[in-house]
Amino acid sequence: MRKFLSTLAIAAAASTCLGSVQALAGETANPFKCEPGEKYVMNVMVSGVEYWFPVYEMFKQAGQQFGCETAYTGTPEYDVNKQIATFDQALAQKPAGILVHPMNSDPFIEPINRAIEQGTAVVTFAADSPNSKRISYITSDNNAEGTYAADAVAKAMDGKGEYAVLENPGQDNHDKRVNAFVARMEAKWPDMKLVGRAASNQDPTKAYQAVLSLAQAHPNLGAVFMPEANSAIGAAQAAKEGGGKIRVMLADVNAKILDMIKAGEIFGSVNPNQGMQGYMGFMLLWLAKHPQLIDPMNDAKRSGFNAMSVPFVDNGFSIVTAENADDFYWDKYLQRRGTKGIDE
Repeated sequence: MRKFLSTLAIAAAASTCLGSVQALAGETANPFKCEPGEKYVMNVMVSGVEYWFPVYEMFKQAGQQFGCETAYTGTPEYDVNKQIATFDQALAQKPAGILVHPMNSDPFIEPINRAIEQGTAVVTFAADSPNSKRISYITSDNNAEGTYAADAVAKAMDGKGEYAVLENPGQDNHDKRVNAFVARMEAKWPDMKLVGRAASNQDPTKAYQAVLSLAQAHPNLGAVFMPEANSAIGAAQAAKEGGGKIRVMLADVNAKILDMIKAGEIFGSVNPNQGMQGYMGFMLLWLAKHPQLIDPMNDAKRSGFNAMSVPFVDNGFSIVTAENADDFYWDKYLQRRGTKGIDE
């Protein structure tokens, strides 16, 4: 009995010791944590646009889970030079990484490359700067969004009629949505006729005036598509004043757009999955800053290529209609999460 009890005690002690060692090893071996002061920044243009808020909310949540600091930055203007200035201001603080929505591709090549040379990882989201040295790019499939929007509009018009588009020339993701919309109409819906294009540049007033002019010039105008939400507010008002026969289709949503969809004043929207864009955007950025965590069977070390580079991640999109619009209100979402949104 004594021998049995002694053996049992030794086994118990060994088990306790092994458990402690394993627990300690687990703590010290976990590399997915930030160092004190390690900071990641999100940078945008037109920073007051509601689209960015859920992106940052999930960017922030991922950062908190890793024990990192995060910040929301950008310019309230639709001005690439002013956005680059805010990018440079963020870069001057030497953050670990920046998740940036470049308003225009080429002007951001030099700032992004300079950030990479400084040691700050850069990932683009929603719009890209493909000729820069950015590590990864995350977005919804803008071509798929434009294609779906075209199909939805054409089906609602029985495949025949006139349509127009509002656009923001030079903004990469918006250009892709509009081009895909038009291309789909031409390829699949030959009886749908494009009768006008106008640059609204995310300005509701310009969109309102453009749709009024288009409707006057083309009394049979049945639909108008735009690649973002702000223009849709003005477009829908013009359509309403014209009797409501013009279907307004767009990409993205905000509270006003959701109200108008529920009221039947807007036909519908394709909305990128903003939360996944922010969450996975942070993950890509964090991994880009820590490429030493993997040892892939390729020439990354020889070439100096960042082993964590992922050329493209599709965060998906949702179709917003009157039936599901309640699920996309920012204020309700923020209340449910109990956070301060972009202010923290």
